[in-house]
Amino acid sequence: MQEFDNELEAKFDFDFSESENFAVQINDLKNFLARDQNSVLIFYGGEPLLEIEKIKKIIDEINVSFKMQTNGKLLDKLPINYLRKIDKILISLDGTKEITDFNRGEGTYEKVINNVQKIISDGYDGEIIARMTISQDFPDIYEQVLFLVKQGFSSVHWQLDAGFYKFDFNEDKFRKFAEEYNKSISKLIDYWIKEMPNGKVLKLYPFVGIMESILKNEKIKLRCGAGYSGYAITQSGKIVACPIMNCIKDFYAGNIKNSNPQNLKKFSVSEPCTNCNYLDLCGGRCLYWNKSKLWPKQGDELICSTIKYLIDELKKRETEIRKLISDKAISIKDFDYEKYFGPEIIP
Repeated sequence: MQEFDNELEAKFDFDFSESENFAVQINDLKNFLARDQNSVLIFYGGEPLLEIEKIKKIIDEINVSFKMQTNGKLLDKLPINYLRKIDKILISLDGTKEITDFNRGEGTYEKVINNVQKIISDGYDGEIIARMTISQDFPDIYEQVLFLVKQGFSSVHWQLDAGFYKFDFNEDKFRKFAEEYNKSISKLIDYWIKEMPNGKVLKLYPFVGIMESILKNEKIKLRCGAGYSGYAITQSGKIVACPIMNCIKDFYAGNIKNSNPQNLKKFSVSEPCTNCNYLDLCGGRCLYWNKSKLWPKQGDELICSTIKYLIDELKKRETEIRKLISDKAISIKDFDYEKYFGPEIIP
């Protein structure tokens, strides 16, 4: 069961009866998904591969598009004929062996890399995305992303571990982190664009997602889709706006037994995001972060400063990228990506 602090319990209505065990009936899930012609089912957690037999049963009985987010430690346990039916897998890796093991436990990096290599050699040909958590202790995103690219990951996403817990706010520490992180972002954008004359647009999801919107001059909503395009199904079958909100009644949107996917309750971000000039390209970062407001105002403003910096740095390179497209070194289609399947885009 996810733990929350007293401040959140005072702000939201919690449901502490939610089951810790998977109690959803496969037929109920099948019938619910059948009401949506474009259903996508993401195996998520916790760690979904702790329930391998249930994953196999779902894949056997339900005909939809499958994705997965996993820590990768049990990836070798799911037979390849099932893995090949999961066309995108996000795997938790934070960069080098030292940083990944520091964040996730000794031996994690080697175990996960070996599993990735094994499933590829066994015939897995779907997209594998390295999903990084960027902690305040390691701001050099440039070095860590480059390391993963050199290991063969052409798809990378990262999320700042900031604003999701009340206890970890330290203004001086995060201000210093933000300064170093922003410098590193500029270096990484330089690298990303230098690869393009060779016809290579690496799927660095925060860059690809934002740049696609810039090039197409589109206004977007919350980029992860939480609460309007994508929802989480809890262990008991309740439908909630986002997995992190799985016990908060305020964000319940229905139930798989009696709800229609087309008519689920919709959620959207509120202030201060709705008053921000960057909203049309940012989308609001995160619904849970926006609603819970666990960090004080100055902390959230520092987080937002990294997002604004990222957007501004990419906007500066628009003309350069448009010329590469015009010269046919790359195509605008190179910035296309499947929406809402996992990478939040905004870190």
